Order: sequence, then structure tokens, then C-alpha cells
Amino acid sequence: MDRTERHSVGRAVPDDDTERHDRTTAEQTDRTEQRAPHETSEARDYRAAFHVSRLAMALLDREGTVLDANDALGELLGTGTDALADQAAADLLDLASDTRTWHAYHEALDSLRARFRCTRRLKHPDGRTLWAEVAVAPVPDTDRVLLSVTDISDRRELQARLRHLQQHDPVTRLPNRTLFFERLAAALDSSARGDGPFEGGTYGSRTYATGAAAYGTGIAYGVASAAAASYSARGHDRGPGRGNGRGNGRVDGRTGRIGLCYLDLDGFKAVNDTLGHRTGDRLLAAVAGRLTECADHGGYTRSGGHLVARLGGDEFAILVEDSTGTEQLADLARSVLAALQRPFDLAGQRLSVSASIGVVERTVEGTTPTGLMQAADTTLYWAKADGKARWTLFDPERNAHRMTRQALTSALRPAVEREEFVLQYQPLVGMADGIVRGVEALVRWNHPQFGTLSPNRFIGIAEEDGSIVQLGGWVLRTACRQARRWQLDHPGAQPLFVSVNVAVRQVWDSDLVGDVAGILAETGLSPHLLQLELTESAVMGSAGRPLQALQALSDMGVRIAIDDFGTGYSNLAYLSRLPVSVLKLDGSFVRGFRYDEGVHPSPADETIVEALIQLAHRLGLTVTAECVETSGQAARLQRIGCDTGQGWLFSRPVAPERIAEMIAAVSPNGA
Repeated sequence: MDRTERHSVGRAVPDDDTERHDRTTAEQTDRTEQRAPHETSEARDYRAAFHVSRLAMALLDREGTVLDANDALGELLGTGTDALADQAAADLLDLASDTRTWHAYHEALDSLRARFRCTRRLKHPDGRTLWAEVAVAPVPDTDRVLLSVTDISDRRELQARLRHLQQHDPVTRLPNRTLFFERLAAALDSSARGDGPFEGGTYGSRTYATGAAAYGTGIAYGVASAAAASYSARGHDRGPGRGNGRGNGRVDGRTGRIGLCYLDLDGFKAVNDTLGHRTGDRLLAAVAGRLTECADHGGYTRSGGHLVARLGGDEFAILVEDSTGTEQLADLARSVLAALQRPFDLAGQRLSVSASIGVVERTVEGTTPTGLMQAADTTLYWAKADGKARWTLFDPERNAHRMTRQALTSALRPAVEREEFVLQYQPLVGMADGIVRGVEALVRWNHPQFGTLSPNRFIGIAEEDGSIVQLGGWVLRTACRQARRWQLDHPGAQPLFVSVNVAVRQVWDSDLVGDVAGILAETGLSPHLLQLELTESAVMGSAGRPLQALQALSDMGVRIAIDDFGTGYSNLAYLSRLPVSVLKLDGSFVRGFRYDEGVHPSPADETIVEALIQLAHRLGLTVTAECVETSGQAARLQRIGCDTGQGWLFSRPVAPERIAEMIAAVSPNGA
């Protein structure tokens, strides 16, 4: 039978301790009558119940001093009951060890809160540690306070075991994702506050229940009320002053920084797929052991060491609290790589693995768990993209570029719909006479946040997400409309052709032939005044739909140009089979023609360019040289037979109004 039942008030005691129980009750009653002969019978009954109760209790004054305590409290604290009298409860139960508990406790003493409850870890005189739940509640209609203390060590032990199972990975025995993020959040929070972890448990305005469940709320308060009244009558009020200092809860020696090594194994999936999950689990356990060794040798933190956790799959993390700087983390990452590169012997199988590691180091102030993990994940991605089997340190500049790219990606499609783009035009000039023959349309993005962006900032993104189809259609329509406008505004001038870049995805994902035909019909521009530029890598090897589209466009009268020729496959045999009209030589060849600034021309470049021009002419193609920047380059290109040139020597990309001025300047009637 439960011990509390044996000592319940108003119950018979049906065991061999009956005689001892009666004797104890009688002694307590005699003592009570001696101390307060004027007490009522009901008050004496309550006082007897107070002393024989198995719930550890004490009656306190408003200063927190013990006025009376029962034997259960003395037994719990390992001291005699009489020795507890006149002691400060805060000292007995270590309530002043942290600031928040101390303040809440005194608010309860001052009746500023109805209830107070906390959990404390106490040291018993016999050397063992016990966990106790402490509850304080003012006694109604008195100036006394009832203190109750419950030993919850068994419950805490069970909770700790369950919590361990919930927070540790069964394969590696390491902390899992849940525990890792709890530790990370706690490290950031406690470091930001500058104090230690709070162990006060829960307290607040919850209804007082400990002890009352065994005896009934009325009995518990009756005990307290009767005892309080008795002690008030006997003049046991104490003067002001609680006699206890308040701890500040601070922990010194912190660096104010936190570090993280976030890693995963390269090629772990292949191990699982070829050798089975059992071998994969053995490998993960072995990896965990080596990571733990590296963390232990890498220095200790205030919490005992770096936290190694398995976050899932083959992903691990090493948390470094109070980091001393990136060099410490770099040393740790290098030691991890070296440790994992040593072969693993697993049940007769010898395996070799490597890892990619993202390293992040931040100040605690202003850092959140989410932000730290996002940076670590990004850096791990960089390590893999850079070749794996390496560690990479977080780079704010590189991350800013990534963030900018992400921002551009999310804003690109809406920008096309809002028509945030404009076209500039760069002249294509005849090398023999210097006359403008045509213009290339170059798109610019007037971004509301980043300003004017050149194509190399967003065209690649547009090709990846497919918005290039919509954007390319807008560019084509706008350029054709502008070319027709110049023609109508300057009827006496030689019409300029307009050259528009076309992405290979436009050929595959849209009806390019139908779109071009519709735009030409809509704008009234002649097909021979439209030139479409595709990159060499997109054109070479074309078959099926792309080749059919190019052939249909050529048959329509549209000119097809290969852009950046010489940088891709350079398979010249395709030139005889493709419907190509123009080759545009990549600027890397032309730059080899320069004499200025001590740069000597490359004879090989000139020989290659001359051979390409001669071959193109024999195939009936014209040649345009890109990136012409000096008159020396222009003279040499003219001498070897290049047809047209494009570059800053002639003009930078300009607004359509500037092209109109160029046309008017050479028009016979100046119109």
C-alpha cells in the first residue's frame, strides 16, 4: 500500500505500523497543544495532518523564513525538522541561483502572483542528487505562505531516458536534428542574453496542485490556515529583510561568436545502393566516431565540447560555441577531411569516402538558427559545386551575388509583363566604306532596385526558367517595329537590317517560324531586313525541328547568323549543310590584332581569321567581326577581307534616337 495512503488524514492505518503511527500522531498532538493551547480542535487536527503528511511541507512567513516544517521535508532534505526552523527557504532549496526564479519566488511571497512553481536540483547530504518540484502559495486570509516540495527524481529520470531516445539518432548514437536545433537555439539565446541556461523549470499562475491531490484542496489550505493562525497568535512574525543575495546568472568567458561545419558524404548513395543499407549504417556509425574524435581534439566549449549531430541521411553538423575565429573552424574542417579520407574497415569490407563541408562563422548577436543554417547549406552547395572532397568558407560577396540572382529570377517574369525592358542598338559597319549596314538589338532591364542590367545578368536566368520565350518574342517584335519606323521616317536612305538574338529554347518551346511570320506581317518589315543570331553551339549539330525551323526561316528570306563563331564545336563541315548567311567571329580572335599598350598581335590569330573569312566567302557567307575597338584592328580586318565590323570603335549600343541621327546624317536629302 502506498505510504501516503497509510498516513492520509481520517483513514485507518491497516498495517503493522499502526501503533507507531498512533504514537507519532499523539506526540504531534501533544506538541501542538503545548505550543498553542488556545487552538480549536479543527486547527489541532490540521496541524497533526501537517506533521504526519508524507508530502514535504513548510510554513513560511512573508520573508521566506521557515516557521514550521514537517518530518517529510526534513527527511527529503536530509536534516532534522527542528534544524529547519528559522532557515531561509531560498537557501535550503537553492532558489537564488538564477535571477528569474528568485524574482518569481518573491513575487509569490509578496502576493504579487497567486502561485509559484519551479524545479530544482538539490544535493542530498548523503551525496546523491535529487530533483524536486517546489511550489509556493499564499495561505488565504493570513500573512503566511505554504511551501511544498515533491521528489520527482524518478519522473525526471524516465523523462530523461525518453528524451534521449527522441533526441538521438539510433544508427550513430549522435544527437539528432531535434537536439541539434535545440542546442543551437539555446546557444544563440543564452549568448545574446549573456547568462546561463535557466533551470528553474516552469512557474507562473498555474493552479496549485502538488499535495492537494493527495489530501484535497480544502485540507491542504486548512492545514496552512490553521498553522498560520497559530504562529501569528504566538508572535512569530519576522522583521523586514530576507537575508538572501540575488545571483545574476551570468557566465563569463564567451567570445560572442558561433561556428558551424555542415557536411555530407560524397557518393554515400552509391554505398547504400551497391552494398546495402546495413553496410551504409555501419559506415555512418564509423563516420560519427571519427567526427566525434575530431570535435574532441578541436577544443572545448563552456558546455563541454563541440556538438556533433547527424541531421539526417549522410548529413552531419559540428556546432562550435564560443568560436575563436575562422582559423579554428578551418583547422577543424581540415582535420575532418583528413580523418574521413582514411579507409574504413567494415565487417571485412574496405571503403573509402570523402566529404564536402560548408563552414560558417558568425557573431551571435543578430544571428538566427534559420539564417545560420541557410548560410551553411549554401556554403555546402559551393563546396560540392567546386569539386567535392573539400571545405568552403562562407563568402558574403558570393552569397550576395547568389541572392541577387535569386531576386532576379523571381522578378523576371513579372518584369516582362510590366515591360521593364528596353532595347539599345549597336551599328554593324561595312569595313570597306564605313557605312552603317544594320544594327544589333541588345536588350536592357531597367530594374527598379538594381538599375540598368546588361543581358549577361539575366539572359541565362531567362533561359533556365523559360521566360526567354516571352522575353525573346517581345524583343523580336520591338526590334522589327523600330526597324520599320526608321525606314518610314527616312524613305530616301538605305534601309538598315536589324539583327536579333534568338535562344535555342525559343526554337524548341515556341513556334518561331510562325512568330516571325506574324511579326513581319504586323510590322510590315521585309524579311531580308531581319537577321536572327544563334550561337554556334546551338546551331552546330542541329537536326529535326531546329534544322527545319532554320530552313523555313531562310526560305522566307530571313538571314541566319552564327554568333560567337569559333568558341563552340567549330565543325566546319556543318556550314555547307546549314541555311546560314553570316558568320560572326568571336571577339577573342579580334583582340589578338591589337598593337596598343604594348600588346603585340598574334600571327596565329590573324592566320585563323583570314582562313575563316576565305572559307566563308567560298561558301557564299558574309563575315562580321565583333569587338572591334581600335583603328589598327579595323585596318587589318579590312585587309584580309572582313565584310562588316561591330564594336566600340564605331559605336557603343545606343538608343533608337541616336541611330535615327546616324541615318539622317548619310541620307541623300538629310531627312
